[in-house]
Amino acid sequence: MCRWAAYIGPPVHLDEVVCKPEHSLVAQSVHAFECKTQTNADGFGIAWYDSREEPGLYRDTHPAWSDPNLKSITYQVRSGLFLAHVRASTGTATSRNNCHPFTHGCWSFMHNGQVGGFENFRRRADMMIPDELYSARKGATDSEALFLIAIAEGLYEDPKGAMQRAVGRLEALSREFGHTPHMRIGAAFSCGGALYAVRYASDHLAPTVYSSKSADGTGRLVVSEPLHKGECWEAVPAGSFCRFTADDTEIEDFVPQF
Repeated sequence: MCRWAAYIGPPVHLDEVVCKPEHSLVAQSVHAFECKTQTNADGFGIAWYDSREEPGLYRDTHPAWSDPNLKSITYQVRSGLFLAHVRASTGTATSRNNCHPFTHGCWSFMHNGQVGGFENFRRRADMMIPDELYSARKGATDSEALFLIAIAEGLYEDPKGAMQRAVGRLEALSREFGHTPHMRIGAAFSCGGALYAVRYASDHLAPTVYSSKSADGTGRLVVSEPLHKGECWEAVPAGSFCRFTADDTEIEDFVPQF
């Protein structure tokens, strides 16, 4: 399993989320509290938006706590929308291509969870990615496959519907060829406007997702695990699709389409 954090609002330095909080994402890479694996050392990544449509992307295979470039980048770069992730592999190799977030065009996507038995039907899942998108398949994770299938299902035009269809298609494969848990997903993604999140599982153990206003009240944090103690964190209900802006939160039911 993995840990992640996202921010939308007035531009802030990335280290305000990634490094500085008492239970920052870097701290969670060493010792997460609400994760099956306490240590998330199989790489990290950040995608951030600025003046161009496509996000900037920095990923590497080092543990987040040991990479001086990560500290330097987050200290200098400011953004009003960014996604950050520390990885604990569920079976695929520790490589840069398997590190989150994944990007395509204006979209960035990161995921905590699993598709049960994915190794048994990886080829079938890859066949759901159309030819015109398959060159974007750089790694071997279920997360990247889910992202590209969602793009094929219309993520640009219909983020919620596309993700419901993509999750449903992969869960159906898991039910036929894989094993339990068929689907667990705590994900965040964006195309540079709103920030979206999904929390869903085919069983009762959906990965955690929380949200909170930023300390100054002008932005919104969306995380897999709180960055500090306090009652400001609101748990996103299981089976939810969320749309966040700096000023507003919309939460709807999320039901995979099989």
